[in-house]
Amino acid sequence: MKPLPLTAVMAGLIAVTVSAASNLPLFVQMFGALQLTPEQSVSSLASMYVALAISGAILCLTFRAPVILGWNTAGLAVLIAEGPRFTPGEAVGALLLAALALTLIGLTGLFDWIARRLPPPLAAALLAGVLLPFVLRGISAIPMAPALLIPMLVAYLLGRAFAPRWAVPLALLAGLSAAILTGAMHPGSAPRPVHFTFTAPTFSMRAFVAVTVPSVLLAVASQHLPGLAILSASGYRHVPPRPLVALTGLAGLLAAPFGSVTLNLGAITAAICTGPEAHPEPEKRYIAGLTCAAGYLTLSLNAGVVLGWVSVLPGPLLLGLAGLALLGPLLMGREGTMVAERRWREAALLTLVVTASGLTWLGVSAPVWGLILGWSLATARGWRERRTEIEPPGTTP
Repeated sequence: MKPLPLTAVMAGLIAVTVSAASNLPLFVQMFGALQLTPEQSVSSLASMYVALAISGAILCLTFRAPVILGWNTAGLAVLIAEGPRFTPGEAVGALLLAALALTLIGLTGLFDWIARRLPPPLAAALLAGVLLPFVLRGISAIPMAPALLIPMLVAYLLGRAFAPRWAVPLALLAGLSAAILTGAMHPGSAPRPVHFTFTAPTFSMRAFVAVTVPSVLLAVASQHLPGLAILSASGYRHVPPRPLVALTGLAGLLAAPFGSVTLNLGAITAAICTGPEAHPEPEKRYIAGLTCAAGYLTLSLNAGVVLGWVSVLPGPLLLGLAGLALLGPLLMGREGTMVAERRWREAALLTLVVTASGLTWLGVSAPVWGLILGWSLATARGWRERRTEIEPPGTTP
């Protein structure tokens, strides 16, 4: 038996560490917003991790490529913002419909159709608008606990300058150290055993519009498209998009009744495992994907311990860490709005600010309003520009 390539194994471990450390504060906020019981919270985390582990291992072995899977980070933000309006059953029903939609999008080939018709500037603005409030909330928490958050911020900045992959874990380590030294740690809750708790789904139009629609759009725009682009740019053009989208959707569909959030291709963490840093030989980098899957399985088996550990952290530290962790995805969204055409630039700005405002009206959530208003402005400006080009000079409208 040949020894496993160490660099590929390390890349997979780094991907798991970065993704888990970056998003656990968001999961804790989501569980609180949805008013999940401790058992439901453990089930949500465990079912998501085990679905990622199994489907990720299948895809890596099938295509011999480092297919890195993850969750919809922007979708977590939507659930945190909209969750208090719904019961746990309604949230599960909305997530179930989102997973079903993504499965059908993959199986039928609708993914290509949506990818061609969803304007990239508006998709990027939607992502940035969803994440911006969480980043601002994290920064504004500094005066609440400066002794905790200033060391964390300094560690993050140094990490971004000298070790970008480890910026968020370094920030967590600094914040944890500061919390221990200042005595700000909460008494830890006892680790709970892992049980997959079934939550009966309840379907409502309000939850469909507020949660399902944004979750699907954000999964396609902010996760699947960048994830496929990273695979293609790394030389894995032989990997077809249809089974990737369909299998992650199906895995989410099976795990949703137990509380799992929407699953999709990884984007940011995928770059850790697909480049030459993982292994100089592209055909051996799939080991990084398998290691990542093994890491997810380990987290699934210890979901109760993980949540018990997170429960000792002070609230301001969780807010600050979530804000820092979302700076990278927010930057990706902001860059996508910087386009040359004026009509898209203004429409993207409108989409961003409406989405970030948290507006909820007529049962429709802010991300949907942002996309509707931004797309309407871009369409109207495009119609006006085409009409101006057709009319001969001197013609009175």
